[in-house]
Amino acid sequence: MEIEGRKRVVIENVKPEIDCGLFPIKRAVGEKVVVEADIFADGHDSVSARLLYKKGNDEVWSEVPMIFIENDRWRGEFRVQEIGDYYYTVEGWVDHFKTWQKDIKKKFEAGQDIGVDVLIGIGYIEGALKRAKGDDKKRLMHIISSLKNSSPEEVPLIAFSNELVELMDKYPDRSLSTRYEKKLRVVVDRERALFSAWYERFPRSCSSQPGRHGTFKDCEGILPEIARMGFDVLYLPPIHPIGKTNRKGKNNSPVAQPDDVGSPWAIGSEEGGHKSVHPQLGTIEDFVSLVNKAKEYNIEIALDLAFQCSPDHPYVREHPEWFRWRPDGTVQYAENPPKKYEDVLPLNFETENWRELWEELKSIVVFWIEKGVRIFRVDNPHTKPFRFWKWLIEEIKRDYPDVIFLSEAFTRPKVMYHLAKAGFTQSYTYFTWRNTKREFIEYLTELTQTEVREYFRPNFWPNTPDILPEHLQFGGRPAFMMRLVLAATLSSNYGIYGPVFELCVSEALPGKEEYLNSEKYEIRYWDWDQPGNLKDFIARVNRIRRENPALQTTWNLKFFEVDNEYILFYGKVNEDLSNIILVVVNLDPHHTQSGWVRVPVSELGIEPNQPYLVHDLLSEDKYIWQGEYNYVELNPHVIPARIFRVRKRLRKETDFDYFM
Repeated sequence: MEIEGRKRVVIENVKPEIDCGLFPIKRAVGEKVVVEADIFADGHDSVSARLLYKKGNDEVWSEVPMIFIENDRWRGEFRVQEIGDYYYTVEGWVDHFKTWQKDIKKKFEAGQDIGVDVLIGIGYIEGALKRAKGDDKKRLMHIISSLKNSSPEEVPLIAFSNELVELMDKYPDRSLSTRYEKKLRVVVDRERALFSAWYERFPRSCSSQPGRHGTFKDCEGILPEIARMGFDVLYLPPIHPIGKTNRKGKNNSPVAQPDDVGSPWAIGSEEGGHKSVHPQLGTIEDFVSLVNKAKEYNIEIALDLAFQCSPDHPYVREHPEWFRWRPDGTVQYAENPPKKYEDVLPLNFETENWRELWEELKSIVVFWIEKGVRIFRVDNPHTKPFRFWKWLIEEIKRDYPDVIFLSEAFTRPKVMYHLAKAGFTQSYTYFTWRNTKREFIEYLTELTQTEVREYFRPNFWPNTPDILPEHLQFGGRPAFMMRLVLAATLSSNYGIYGPVFELCVSEALPGKEEYLNSEKYEIRYWDWDQPGNLKDFIARVNRIRRENPALQTTWNLKFFEVDNEYILFYGKVNEDLSNIILVVVNLDPHHTQSGWVRVPVSELGIEPNQPYLVHDLLSEDKYIWQGEYNYVELNPHVIPARIFRVRKRLRKETDFDYFM
């Protein structure tokens, strides 16, 4: 490649750029992409820079100016407006006109002759004249004429006029500009990728009659209550036929009784596999009816995508090459020593027939997409190859860019992060096991203030069918309320496994974080209206989320000071400060905790001596606060948290006080 030796600008350290541009960053429709870069040149000449971006395969780049920050660091931003891929890069050039402005100002102030310098400047403006269009040509010609006929004292007024600066910025000389060698990608998802509330429910336990296997029609019957509680995603564990060979009994017993229904994750029987539904749930047509009915309540159905098989799955008979066979002639079942999952067979992704396997798994996703599903919770993706997921997700999103994939990978951090880089839209997190003030601050800072935020979208779950954490086992009803508020306000995506959550079910297997009499292995009947249920409290929290834009993103989270290690204090604010939310949570489910919170009034546009109203959206209590330090007290047996909407107190010309 021929080198243009006259290009002098260097572009380095472009951010965001994930693994040298190997992976894209993520955004949802309406979000900003903020790009920074080190941009500089040799010598003392001024530099200008622009951020270039475009949608998909568009040929023409859009541009926005980059602003100098400090130490050769520049920043620019643009907002994405459609789902699909965007691209961005950076361009910089030596700006001789700005250099001329800088130098002529110094010479003029030093009383030096600037006659020749004026001619040099006119030359730069004449260059812009050649590039200009329409009325701008006339404007530049007028400026040139003015400079030629101006006195030395008039030159600065013309040289630094807003009109000239605007025109020269519009038509710069970029013939020797440097463009960053990489075209970086942004994957833009729909709004629900950024803001959602998930509700998990086993469809076989949705019957209104104890002892009867639930159906898809029963699921339709619970939609109004799920909608009333404010959830917009109903996630169903696997809905497929369940194998009988090595079926698990109640509480994961290795020996099943004749009436045991088995684990839904042991997918496949003589009745079908991943493209079939369990006959006791209904038909494919019944499932499609459920999907359509849910839409009437603004609820989407999310399906579990579990790429594994029971020993009875048709794949075992039709494609034995897709499995590992042991020397004794049996198929290798799933293990995580010392745990054994005899009812589940993992697929062999190292098979020589891997291409056929990949295509078949893709066809499963497409099958359910064609039935109206656009959200998939993916079971244990960390046990399948990264390259497979990258291929599958890109293949699906090429044709169905609105599809959302949630990664259920409770594993090592780097593995979780790499799955997100590979394309997963959202990810489960370690939130479930963060308990102390320090743990929350450190973990959320990592998720929201480091490069991780560019590709890892957290989805916070206080509990799952696999996980009943100790704080829920022993913290009682206050612990459930506290974890709900934390999940729903720290992250803009969160979910609960119900109805055990709203009923505060806390019975666990001894010494384990697993539910006693788990729904994973048996049908349970749930009375949602038992005394002490949290349905109304959950509905209130979800309503607060919907009514306050500041809570509809994760990236604006900031932690604030409070003089009590058992109280977590944080806030979220939208861009124009019209929606200010402060959250105070008592992390101790057993005792009342109190302390002095420090409100960052200057950041919130509040004068130090200006009173302001804080409206607790949970209790409807209102307080007038003033200044930074204010007192809070939280009794966990009443409500262990406060979600304050801050309303600034303003003084109108009539001296009438009111709150905005």
